[in-house]
Amino acid sequence: MSTAPQLVVHRDKELMAQAAAARLITRIVDAQASRGSASVVLTGGRNGNGLLAALAAAPARDAVDWGRIDLWWGDERFLPDGDPERNVTQARAALLDAVPLDPERVHAMPASDGPHDTDVDAAAASYAEELARAAGPTDHGGVPEFDVLMLGVGPDTHVASLFPELPAVRETERTVVGVHGAPKPPPTRVTLTLPAIRAAREVWLLAAGEDKAEAAAIALSGAGEIQAPAAGAYGRARTLWLLDAAAASQLPRALYPPASA
Repeated sequence: MSTAPQLVVHRDKELMAQAAAARLITRIVDAQASRGSASVVLTGGRNGNGLLAALAAAPARDAVDWGRIDLWWGDERFLPDGDPERNVTQARAALLDAVPLDPERVHAMPASDGPHDTDVDAAAASYAEELARAAGPTDHGGVPEFDVLMLGVGPDTHVASLFPELPAVRETERTVVGVHGAPKPPPTRVTLTLPAIRAAREVWLLAAGEDKAEAAAIALSGAGEIQAPAAGAYGRARTLWLLDAAAASQLPRALYPPASA
């Protein structure tokens, strides 16, 4: 069942990143206090990396028990391990190398020079199997119930590597698929599907900058998920849009309270 989106609009992208980082620390600490561990899905791009950099700089980051957190990814560029364009490489530079994570709980998506070589569909199937192994008996859809799943919103309304009208956004059964011919380079990618995204407790969509304003307006105006994938991304308990004022500039003011700015 979808949850109605909640919007928080910040003055600028720096403040948005800092506030989102603080919010994420709180969610992780709460999950660890209640269940002993936390599960988070990271996103790449300038907003996802900005959040991770803000988290790295936050004094409160030490409140997190970094050894008791599972990190997953919403999508990945299917490139060789260590390639600077890979989301995991950028995440390591922004945060992961600076905190004491358990390497066994950092679940990077396969690289193009990994055991599946250049077979992106086999790589996607492998990641789906890893997710299924981590899922508990009460979890939904063959994936663990992520505490927070973060997604950057593209100017074309894409989230993860689910692009408008392409086959991956139409997937209703598999949790992870290979992407061929993505309109944004590199063309070959691995991505979670909407069913996997919707298994998360909370889905956070991040959008900052004027180039995201039209996408946010389209996705929040009742557009269909095939044409606007961001419209189909929602959590089981909460769906949260975190925007800066520029990205919110085309939204009807009635969608969010003045105090959130």
